[in-house]
Amino acid sequence: MCDKFICYIKNNWYLVNAKDLVVGRLAAFISVVLRGKNKPQYNPNQDNGDFVIVTNIEKLKFTGKK
Repeated sequence: MCDKFICYIKNNWYLVNAKDLVVGRLAAFISVVLRGKNKPQYNPNQDNGDFVIVTNIEKLKFTGKK
């Protein structure tokens, strides 16, 4: 949706259930969504990221002894 000079970006909301997910993979997914790199109109100088709500963080999995 664009006017003559201004394009409006629709920000989506993501609700993520973190139960039994690995911390690193979840963090990578959330960072991509927050930056807006999952959208085709990604531009580094624009704020076109989405909102993320994470639930059940007490049930995250940590793998290995790294």
